[in-house]
Amino acid sequence: MWYLCVFYHRLLDYRKPEVESLADLFGAFEDKRRPGNRVLQWRLPQHHHPDSPFYFVDLPSEDVAENVANRSILVKGIYELWGEGGSYEELEEAVKSYPDERKLPYLGSESTFKITVDSFGKVMSLLEQNERIRGLSYIPFKGRVNLKNPDHNFWLMETDDTATNNGLPPVAQRRIFFGREVGGADRKLLPTYQLKSRNYLGPTAMDAEMAFLMANQAQAAPGKLVYDPFVGTGSILVSAAHFGAMTMGADIDIRVVRDGRGPDCNVWSNFKQYGLPMPIALLRADNNLPPWRPGLKEVFDAIICDPPYGVRAGGRKSGGRKLLKGVIGPYTVPDDKRADHIPSTAPYSLAECVHDLLDLAARMLVIGGRLVFFYPVSREEDSCEDHFPEHPCFELVATSEQILSSRYSRVLLTMVKTSSYTEELALAAWMKHLEFKENHSKWLEEGNNLHSSVFSPADVHHSGDSKLSKESKPKYRGKYV
Repeated sequence: MWYLCVFYHRLLDYRKPEVESLADLFGAFEDKRRPGNRVLQWRLPQHHHPDSPFYFVDLPSEDVAENVANRSILVKGIYELWGEGGSYEELEEAVKSYPDERKLPYLGSESTFKITVDSFGKVMSLLEQNERIRGLSYIPFKGRVNLKNPDHNFWLMETDDTATNNGLPPVAQRRIFFGREVGGADRKLLPTYQLKSRNYLGPTAMDAEMAFLMANQAQAAPGKLVYDPFVGTGSILVSAAHFGAMTMGADIDIRVVRDGRGPDCNVWSNFKQYGLPMPIALLRADNNLPPWRPGLKEVFDAIICDPPYGVRAGGRKSGGRKLLKGVIGPYTVPDDKRADHIPSTAPYSLAECVHDLLDLAARMLVIGGRLVFFYPVSREEDSCEDHFPEHPCFELVATSEQILSSRYSRVLLTMVKTSSYTEELALAAWMKHLEFKENHSKWLEEGNNLHSSVFSPADVHHSGDSKLSKESKPKYRGKYV
């Protein structure tokens, strides 16, 4: 059945992948063995820009639609559409022609209801909202109005019909929608989990909204085990634990996972702050030298992480320069010094980090498990998809771009494990890694530096005439939203 899906105008590239991941989680797709088939049908309303918050989506049942809407971060609401039109006369005709057997169960005298008027691209006064509600008198509501806790929520939504450039996606013609709310996102959890009130923070702590999106992409749920090999202060695992998943993390910096800033300000205290189940374990581990015993496979249901790619923090691996160069050999730390010992580390390139991450996921994820991680790309390339890392055990099912500067962006990659790990596939993955590493080395030789390009002064625009800048209206910014 087709439903009207209304998004928040945020993180435009992330909207559809999140809905499709949640639809898969709640059983919208029958064939679980073929990730490539887990794509919903979408279509735009008439005269709407592709970045419009309004979309029609085909979902198999109302239960799936309700579960997706209630769990989503970017879906404002999913509605059973009773009618739409370019004017209120067209809307009235469409609502009257909607089948009575679909409308009457929600219009009875035994139920309560509420009508909400909303708009996109303009602001309506309370007087205008009341006028539009009175204009719906042709709908035979028999129940009582309940504004606090109604049995049924109805929404009247209208888009702006002006040609002014207000920084939003352009709409060529006004469109009006009326429908019954099936479900809607609970955005109240974002202020609850916002970083500024978090007990323990680090320079690379993941924003709460993005962390919840990553958890949705990974389909975190009760009974699943989620692992973050670059756990830091635990922001991503906090979001996974909120959705009921068991969590486990690792980090190369023992001071982060063991000490924090004291007994009441550490990774564990972040979980305690929100009343969430504590992680199963937090390890001091190096992804380049994984701690897992030989033969251990298919343990985790999802791996979610933000690998260090050199914007806010560079990657580190165990060894130190002297050890890697062979100046000194491997050594054993005396027992009396282990408590305060901080292992030496060396630089960890992006290419090597991504290869180790894919190898870890290929070994340790269950079949159908998800790997969700950020990867930086150059926006100057013709097709950034040609530079995404690959692995024969995985199928790439979703990419969501977030622009960091005019030259670079980071892409959230969602991969599903489709094949068991074997030595043959490991060899094929190594060959892909060598090709990827060669391309990455050439890219660095051309003078590219991700950190300096992201924070380039050239991306800061100053206007000499402050009055002119205030009067000029913002252009539509697309994926910068």
